[in-house]
Amino acid sequence: MNDEKKSDIEAKQSVDTDPKAEESSSDQFEELQTAPPKQKLKLSWVGKIAVVIIAIWIVIAFAGPYIAPFHEADMIADDSFLPADKQFWLGSDYLGRDTFSRILWGARTTIGISFISTLAAYFVGITLGIAAAVKGGWTDTILSRVNDAILSLPTIMLGLIIIAALGSSIPILILTAGLIYAASVYRIARALGQDIMVADFVECARARGEGVWWIIFREVLPNCAMPLATDFGLRLVFVVLFISSLSFLGLGVQPPMSDWGSMVRENLQGLGYGSFAAIWPALAIATLTISVNLVVDDISASAGGKLAGKMV
Repeated sequence: MNDEKKSDIEAKQSVDTDPKAEESSSDQFEELQTAPPKQKLKLSWVGKIAVVIIAIWIVIAFAGPYIAPFHEADMIADDSFLPADKQFWLGSDYLGRDTFSRILWGARTTIGISFISTLAAYFVGITLGIAAAVKGGWTDTILSRVNDAILSLPTIMLGLIIIAALGSSIPILILTAGLIYAASVYRIARALGQDIMVADFVECARARGEGVWWIIFREVLPNCAMPLATDFGLRLVFVVLFISSLSFLGLGVQPPMSDWGSMVRENLQGLGYGSFAAIWPALAIATLTISVNLVVDDISASAGGKLAGKMV
């Protein structure tokens, strides 16, 4: 009996000291996936310039009315479409108002309405999209069919119908843009939610007995955060262009309030007189939207292009 015990002990010691045995024991864990390393967001020099431009416009949106030389409705000049001078840095518009001051005032209106509308779109779209992904069945079918019906209509046409029926005001503009673009947010939120709901960590959470709300707030939403945050910038660009288009058609922000879209429409006739009053607000829209697009492209590129494939 003593000889058998000694042989067993020697066998165990040989296994413990044998490097081949250690390698074979570690091979069984090679198939397990490790958590991806955290990566810092790296922007190109173009993306960094775009971030600076966006930051400037955000500051102007808050401080514009306080630093503007004149009020947005003040008719200062004696004549319309005056050229730029020491008093009017960007000239005057068709009513003799300071174009520079109106661009500063209009930044708050255009950016503010667009940002709030995008937030509303994301609140509705994410709520319904995650609900459809988690519940599935008839909930998913009904929400998806209604969403497809909204997406099938041109955005400008749908906006014109709603505003023609309810009138043009800032709350109506926010609700209209939020409703229209919530359909696009719903699609990306649903797609992301469906991908995450079949992941192994969600199955483990279900096996532990976690509830639906715990899975949504602790598993689904945190893993959707980065793609949705990236898409937020892209959706903000669409809303800015949508609000500006409605204002250009005369159904957006109403006078005497200034926004960039209406400023382009009001001063188009000045192009025939060599005035740049319609060019400056158009450049403001272009610099903001292009800068946001450049930042979104950089973020998507740093994620290997995976985020861009999910954006609709």
